[in-house]
Amino acid sequence: SIMATLKKFVPPVEFHPGSTLAEKLEEMGMSVKEFAVRTSKPEKTIFAVIGGKSSVTSDMAVAFESVTKIPAHFWLNIQRGYDEYVARQKREEQLAMAYNWARAFPLAKMMELGWIPSVKTAEEKVKALFSFFQISTEKAWGDFYLNQQLKVAFRISLNNTKEPHAISAWLRQGEIQAAEKEASEFSEKALREAIPSMKSLCAEQPADFAVALQHLCAKAGVKLVYTPCLPKAPINGSTRWINDVPCIQMTGRHKRNDIFWFTFFHELGHILLHGKKDIFLEDVEYADKQREKEEEADAFSSRILLSQTEENEIIRQGDYSADAIRNYAKKFNVHPGIIVGRLQHKRVIPFTAHSNLIEKIELFT
Repeated sequence: SIMATLKKFVPPVEFHPGSTLAEKLEEMGMSVKEFAVRTSKPEKTIFAVIGGKSSVTSDMAVAFESVTKIPAHFWLNIQRGYDEYVARQKREEQLAMAYNWARAFPLAKMMELGWIPSVKTAEEKVKALFSFFQISTEKAWGDFYLNQQLKVAFRISLNNTKEPHAISAWLRQGEIQAAEKEASEFSEKALREAIPSMKSLCAEQPADFAVALQHLCAKAGVKLVYTPCLPKAPINGSTRWINDVPCIQMTGRHKRNDIFWFTFFHELGHILLHGKKDIFLEDVEYADKQREKEEEADAFSSRILLSQTEENEIIRQGDYSADAIRNYAKKFNVHPGIIVGRLQHKRVIPFTAHSNLIEKIELFT
């Protein structure tokens, strides 16, 4: 492999060209002063090179060639080898220092899910995370996810979340998944027109509903991805625009169809009602402005799944038997589980009532 070949050529230690120059001058029996005169370079520059304090520039290398008979490219190769060696040493130190940062991530779970390769050493773990996030330092991660250096790309700071590491990893994985997906040009009109078909999927809840829903979304220009939850980051879903494409990322962590669909239409609400700049993360505490948008998305979702009029009709009749709920579900083209979830949420029926009408869903098998 190319990596193995590369490894062979990284020398354990590299010498500065200054030591070669010192040896050469001794061999020629020439003082630094004389060499400086012959090469028309300041004496202190030559001393700096010999002491390893200064680099051999291409201009120097050409001057050295005439006096020492050692070709310019030889001097420059030594210098390049030395510079690379120094840079690698510095990199090793950076990696070692970033290990504490790396340990804050749920690495075992990320490896198990195949988000990062299964590696053993501290250094490999740091490198794997750097490559996963496409960053070269731990500071870059902080600038991106905590300090909002790229406000354009990322209008949320994970600073006040309890688990910024796990959440950022989950978000990043969604970004990677979205990049692999195709979607038509986004059209708000097409998305609004797709809602009835989406709602029918919810009502029928076929075995392949998850994939069918991704197709409906893609046709309207929305990328929908499913990403498992990470430990300590119990998120239901998120919405953001990546390169002008709206992306919905869901975990399906409650494994209940009522919560899945409520979350889905909530995310859809963010796309239709709110700007491209925001990133919405469900289950994360927000400032008021953001909370307002969350409430709007909730209202949007509720309205689609079971309108206020429909809900009022059910409550007015007061019959909450399983048969009555099934009949309402048919009438309103929705899944019985959605009605049960709503009645539980509104505390009209106990949280344990009719749980059998709520469908269990598994996004990841």
